[in-house]
This record gives sequence, structure tokens and C-alpha cells, in this order.
Amino acid sequence: MVHFLYRLITVALLVFGSGAALGQSSEPANVAILLDVNGAIGPATSEYIRDGFEEARRRQAKLIVLRLNTPGGLDPSMREIVGEILKSPIPVVSYVTPSGARAASAGTYIVYATHLAAMAPSTHLGAATPVQLGGGGSGWRTDDKKDDDKKDGDKKDGDKKGAPSPTSAGEAKAINDAVAYIRGLAELRGRNVSWAEKAVREAATLTASEAQSQRVVEIVAKDLADLLSQADGRTVTINDQQVALHTGSLSTTAIEANWRNRILATITNPNIAYILMLIGLYGLLFEFISPGAVFPGVIGGIALLVGLYALNLLPISYAGAGLLLLGIALMIAEAFLPSFGVLGIGGVISFAVGSLFLFRGDVPGFRLSWAVVATATIASAGFLVIALAAVWRAHRRDVVTGEAALLRSAGQVLWWADGKGEVLVGGERWAAKSESEFTRGDRVRVLERQNLKLLVEPDPDAPPKS
Repeated sequence: MVHFLYRLITVALLVFGSGAALGQSSEPANVAILLDVNGAIGPATSEYIRDGFEEARRRQAKLIVLRLNTPGGLDPSMREIVGEILKSPIPVVSYVTPSGARAASAGTYIVYATHLAAMAPSTHLGAATPVQLGGGGSGWRTDDKKDDDKKDGDKKDGDKKGAPSPTSAGEAKAINDAVAYIRGLAELRGRNVSWAEKAVREAATLTASEAQSQRVVEIVAKDLADLLSQADGRTVTINDQQVALHTGSLSTTAIEANWRNRILATITNPNIAYILMLIGLYGLLFEFISPGAVFPGVIGGIALLVGLYALNLLPISYAGAGLLLLGIALMIAEAFLPSFGVLGIGGVISFAVGSLFLFRGDVPGFRLSWAVVATATIASAGFLVIALAAVWRAHRRDVVTGEAALLRSAGQVLWWADGKGEVLVGGERWAAKSESEFTRGDRVRVLERQNLKLLVEPDPDAPPKS
């Protein structure tokens, strides 16, 4: 039996091993990996690119093609992607496609970082001026005044409207850092250094044909096959070594985003992150108001943690977040304090303003939808109205517990003698006294409680004795 199991395991290993070897041998040896960057560049994009580069190295791909169509995005994510390109042992080609696409802002840095740059006709790139991501700040401005060089007659009319200038020392540092960064990439790849600086300082842009003529990109290709054909035989530098590209016979394989990348892309959508945060806050609030409900607390806790994780990755304004939380606090306070709507109205206004300021609008692709803000504000105001209505009804309702409920309540005499006795009120036996005389079974009304004794009188609503 033991020998039989041993032989069975051996045969299984040989079968699976041969199947794996067959699978590896069936994969094309000459393959180009395609990675697509569509939309704003954020944490999900950088993770997708990192995973794609690892897969390309695992498959021993001959080329990586980044197909770009992006308005820009977050600086940290862009720098992570550039870092992956710079350390890649596999040649990387950026391809701005399809027609009408762009590689603006952060996309321009990625184009400059790749070993070979290509664009489809009717595409453009540039506008690489950085924007401030933290709270406060006014970003960059374009001066309407003429430059000093203009006074010297070095420029022709219409050649330049004026370079964007920083409005603070911090912004000056940021823009100079961006200029040095893109100039370093341009020098590394042998591309137009002066235009790279112009793209940052003046937010300059170029079409595909202009970019090729000014040595910003090397290739203008109508499709992927045309790109691989034009790239064939070119030489690029990888780790200080000249590497000749042989791309004419390469097959292509597109790498799709995995489930983790898709989830990260979903939750880092500003609208989704905003909604998750609100669900979390209101879920926990309902759990505190109605302890033991469990479901609101569980859902709220999960949603709040996921929302906070997403917000940590996004360019939020701390002033906007503070106004948003203040608005929620004021609306909650309105339900417990008699301010006649002052706190509630102020809370709704603070909530709406904070929501609009929560994400900086100058970061491409990371804006909060007006429709989402309006819906959330109306829903929050609706919750406030419901809470106020419940409080109003509670104030108008008769008291049913405590000493206030005991006063003016009716009872029945259990025994009575010499102006005192015992009465049954609310199912409880109480010692009682009165200036009136009663007999067993008489109906009385409570006038006052004196420690553990009640002062009672005849119940005026009691039916007459027969």
C-alpha cells in the first residue's frame, strides 16, 4: 500500500511538473507587456504599475509599453511610477494614445522618464506645473505683466504671456524642485531640457508633431503595431549600458488591474471616500443613540475605517475636513440643545461648505461632485429635521417615569385611619396622609411627595359611590 501511494504521488508530480513546463514553454518568448494608465494618477495607479513591472520581469518580457491618457494626478504616485521606470531592467516605452488623449501634468514626467517616448497623432502633453496639495495656499498664478526680458526686446509679441510665478516661498521651493526633477529626467534620456523646464514654469503644451520636432518624444505612431515597427533597431540606455531594441516581431500581452487595484481605485475615488466617511460617522452616531442596535455600529465602523484610509491617500484640505466635522457636531447638538434651529442651520451650512472644500479642486481628477455634496447635505438636513421632530414630540408627551409622573396620578386607598393610611399608586404601596377621611377602595389623587409619604386628596374624576 505504501509503495502504491509513493508511485501515485510520483506520477502526479511528474504530470503537474510536465504541465507547468508545457505552460511555460507555450508562452511567447518575445513579448511586450502593455500597461494602461487611464484617468487621474493616484495610489491605485502606482500599485498597478508596480505589479505590472513585477509581472513583466517574471515573464522575462522584452519591452513594457505604458499607454497613457491622463490629466495628471498626485505627485507621490507619479514619483513612485517614475522610480519603477528608472530602476526597470526592461526597456519602457510611453505611448500617449488614442487620438485625442493627453499626458498632462504628472503624465509629462512619466513620458520624460521612459526610455523611449511616443505619441499618437492628435494627442498632446505638457502643463506640468505642480499644484499645492495641502490645506491652504493659492497655487500658481500667471502674471499679466510683461517679463523683464520683454522690456529688453528679447521676445516677440504673443510669444509668451508670462511665466507662472509662485506666491510664497513654499511654492517657489516646490516649483524649483519640480523643475530640477524634470530637467534631470530630460538629461538622463537626452530629451529637450529647456522645454521640460518651460512645461513646469509656464505650463506649456505640445502636440504630437511639435513634441517630435522639439525632441520631447522620439516617435509619432498611429497604432501599437506602428510603434513597435518604428522602435525596432533603436538603442536605449539601461543601467549605463546601450541596449538595442528588437521589437518588430514582439507579441503583445495586456496586463489588467487585479482585484486589489480595482478596489483601491474605487475607494480612492473622492466621491466614494466621502460617502464612506459619512456612512461611518452616521452609523456610529446611530449606535450611540440606540445602544444595542449593533448593525449600524458594525457597518459604520467598517465604512469609517475604509473611508479614513482612502482620505489618507488623497489630497484633502484640513480646513474643509474641520468644517465638515463641525457641521455634523452642530447638527447633533441641535437635537439635544434648545437653540430653536440656530445650531442646526449653522451645522448644515458648515457641512456644505466643508464638503466643497474637502478636496482641493486644483488637483486633476480628484474633485468632489456637486451632486454628491448636495445629496449628502440634503440627507443630513433631513436627519436633523427628523431628530428635531422626535425631540418636539418627546417634549409634548406626558411624563411616564420619575417624580413628575407620580404627581397628579390617581390611586386607590388600601386602608385609612386618623388622616393617614396606605394607597396603591402605579402598582406600588405608598404611605399617605390627607386632611380628608377615606375608606377602603376610595379613589385619590397625589398632590405632593414628601420623602416616602404622599399627600393626597379625593380624586375629582372618580365615579360617585352608589
